[in-house]
Amino acid sequence: MLSDTLLIVFISICTALLGEGLTWLLVYRTEYYKKLKAEVEKQSKKLEKTKESIGESSEKSQKKKIERQEERLKTNSRDLSMVKMKSMFAIGFAFTALLSMFNSIFDGRVVAKLPFVPISWIQGLSHRNLMGDDYTDCSFIFLYILCTMSIRQNIQKLLGFAPNRAANKQSGGLFGTPGQLGGK
Repeated sequence: MLSDTLLIVFISICTALLGEGLTWLLVYRTEYYKKLKAEVEKQSKKLEKTKESIGESSEKSQKKKIERQEERLKTNSRDLSMVKMKSMFAIGFAFTALLSMFNSIFDGRVVAKLPFVPISWIQGLSHRNLMGDDYTDCSFIFLYILCTMSIRQNIQKLLGFAPNRAANKQSGGLFGTPGQLGGK
């Protein structure tokens, strides 16, 4: 069981490195991406400085200026996300094939023992294709997903590909902040 667990962690590291390598090849090294990323970082810093200098000023012209800068930042962030999304589809198809292959190799094998009983709606994933009613038994898919989620984020930070936190905060991420979604 320990060897399976270590093998899955190793597989997760390898697939995360492969994914980041492919993303670098398809996205990060392109001039268009570099230009957009630099523009988003520049705009987020400029917007932050503008907000700090204005403070709680209630001048309409200043608020309009901030809104225009926020809109430009959102547009560029959206473009940046679209550039990344195209490669993510290609990588997603490749990893689906790898996942299915590894899933068939580890099918029905307990690869780890959880120190807790997962909540009921996660048990289907954590105990997938395992015999018995011991819900502390962990299946391949659950351990792989947990490892990949944590390892990929750290690899992105290590390689310098992690999204800029200031730009994410300013652009509101994928769904936006409550103040940006509806009425202000």
